[in-house]
Amino acid sequence: MPAKTDPFYVRYYSGHMGRYGHEFLEFEFSEGRLRYANNSNYRNDSLIRKEMWLSPLTISELKRIVAESEIIKEDDHNWPKKNVVGKQELEVRLSDTHISFETAKIGSLVDVQGSDDPEGLRVFYYLIQDLRIFVFSLISAHFKIKPVSVFFILLCVCCPLFHRLLDRSFHHI
Repeated sequence: MPAKTDPFYVRYYSGHMGRYGHEFLEFEFSEGRLRYANNSNYRNDSLIRKEMWLSPLTISELKRIVAESEIIKEDDHNWPKKNVVGKQELEVRLSDTHISFETAKIGSLVDVQGSDDPEGLRVFYYLIQDLRIFVFSLISAHFKIKPVSVFFILLCVCCPLFHRLLDRSFHHI
């Protein structure tokens, strides 16, 4: 039987009801899987959903990012409340700790500085930026590489004979 790991879960939501309906970005990391959804009705775009399994190393890096941010120590009591511009939600379970935050959408660090809790909101703001980059990088890497490209890369790296043939064919061009 595999060893039990500490419970770990992260969910982020950012959205609003606007002229094009309910537009949102949401992702969650749970049980080694990333689920992503992006809905924009602008120009009749449809809901985009992506799902992928992640390696234990990827999950441990995500845990490190969340733990080092120290978001667990923060409290959203003095953060801006959701409004017509929209809201953001962050839920994290890290070992025995479970937190949930809700705040208005943050456009920039100017919004952070103008809040009643600029230090806590800054931690939230930078963690969200890191998580979004992490998610978009994973999605980009996972869904843009075609299987043929992966096979070709593996051949080039792992097969010396193929590599020599490839070198010869390029010298004749």
